[in-house]
Amino acid sequence: MTRDHAFAELQKTLLNENVLSPADMHEALREQTETHEPLLDVLIRLGKCDEKLLVQVLSREFGFTSVNPAIFVIEPQVLALIPKKVAEKYTALPISLFEKTLTVAFSNPMNLQAVDELHAITGLRIKPAVAQHKILRKYVQKYYSPEGGASSAAAPVPAMDYEQEMDSIVKAIEHEHSDDLQTSELMKVAFESPVIKLVNRLLIEGIKRRASDIFIEPWESHVRVRARVDGLLEEIVRPPKSLASAIVSRIKVMSELDIAEHRIPQDGRFKVKAERRQVDMRVSVLPTTFGEKVCLRILDTTAQSHDISKLGFNEREQQIIRDSARRPHGMMLVTGPTGSGKTTTLYSVLKYLSAPDVNITTVEDPVEYQLPGINQVNVREAVGLTFPASLRSILRQDPDIILIGEIRDNDTLDIAVKAALTGHLVLSTLHTNDAASSITRMANMGLEPFLIASTVIMISAQRLMRRLCSKCRAPYDVEPEVLRQLGADPAKPMYYRPKGCAACRGTGYAGRTVITELLEMTQPVIELIMQGKTSEVIKNKARENGMTTLRECALRKASDGDTSLEEVFRVTAEDAGEGTEE
Repeated sequence: MTRDHAFAELQKTLLNENVLSPADMHEALREQTETHEPLLDVLIRLGKCDEKLLVQVLSREFGFTSVNPAIFVIEPQVLALIPKKVAEKYTALPISLFEKTLTVAFSNPMNLQAVDELHAITGLRIKPAVAQHKILRKYVQKYYSPEGGASSAAAPVPAMDYEQEMDSIVKAIEHEHSDDLQTSELMKVAFESPVIKLVNRLLIEGIKRRASDIFIEPWESHVRVRARVDGLLEEIVRPPKSLASAIVSRIKVMSELDIAEHRIPQDGRFKVKAERRQVDMRVSVLPTTFGEKVCLRILDTTAQSHDISKLGFNEREQQIIRDSARRPHGMMLVTGPTGSGKTTTLYSVLKYLSAPDVNITTVEDPVEYQLPGINQVNVREAVGLTFPASLRSILRQDPDIILIGEIRDNDTLDIAVKAALTGHLVLSTLHTNDAASSITRMANMGLEPFLIASTVIMISAQRLMRRLCSKCRAPYDVEPEVLRQLGADPAKPMYYRPKGCAACRGTGYAGRTVITELLEMTQPVIELIMQGKTSEVIKNKARENGMTTLRECALRKASDGDTSLEEVFRVTAEDAGEGTEE
């Protein structure tokens, strides 16, 4: 298309699309004849057209990508490619650089003289994009001001809340990418600023909410992004399906995973800086029916306390754990489902025991938190570094204390018991519902009762419960009959329930606390184990000796105002607090 043809086509399109009236066009053409400026520059300078409508027409009819400068994080090295005078002369802002192509936002992307001059200055291929003149000019001034730069210009000029910002980012890229891209295109998309901004915003939002996980799940018509906050899932945003590949590709690039592999699961990790601290992200990519699902485990060491006294245990429970940890040898077990805080409890014990004269080694799958002064081994089953293989090697390293991430099979249990019998303190986890069930589980895995009785020091079954928000919790009276049915003290009828405020984002809860069922190996319990009694009998005997069940521990916290009765029911539904004698 020649310049004259393009000029005529532009006039025709602007009139047909009602961007401006024929009279305004006539005035602009007369001005353009005198000044020899490009027609669009004249229209913009005279204010004769609707800028928003103009951007839509240039994008739809002439194929220019429309951008909003407010949502981009422009790197300083990209900004430095175009001098300030040239940027102001053409109202042009460099947006992103990929390989040898520089994407530049123009208020007039049809100004070929501007494109040619930028090509000559940078030596790069210039890809023109279009933006509204007033917004673009504001950001050119902001970025090129003495105190400007990517850090100061990253936030939009108008104040935007989280939902508006996410909506703006999604709209900026949803029409640019399909869900069916080649590998080379995926790599390019992964480095584009809007995609980077979107993924970074998701990560920052998850960290701000103190989430433990972020899930990115592709469905037939959309992508669902959710965060697990205090054990429950919250939806963050729901981008269109066309963005699935772009989001997953960006996360793969950050995790150094194979961006071209979509058939098999992949695992990786990366670090991000957010709110003046560094946060580890553990990544799992899983192929599903509608695409690749991503799970991001947020390992925030500053938000996670590894101090026994700060986890929610009462004084008696803390003392039992410390006394057990100070034993020279034996096995301490923590049980519960996934996400019940087992690893955090064991890490807290290790931190309590860590000293210059103590040799501590862990074997985990995978290592979640880096602990100073402690040797940590990451299981890699693909190359034969399994739990049993690692433990055999660790025992030749003369450790004093060994942490086993999880006892999964008979071999691991056998080595753990032998280590406990030969002068080592062994810490590990099991997946059982309560403490007494761990005895049955080990017996079913082939461990003789006398070995259980002689090696196990303590078993802690635990769960995590949401804490009531201290700023908005509301007191109310519960009927004494209801409390009697629950096994709670009817003499204290006042409890608290969630209300919701800005501090807790309307949930009524803020943070979590632990509830536990601590089974000590007292002489009566040991005798029942040696007799092969069931877990119910062992549990009842332990309660006679002072053990509190998960339900009883939860009710105590509800009575103290730490949590609600609704949360007690949710977390301890399988534990009514009673056993049956045999």
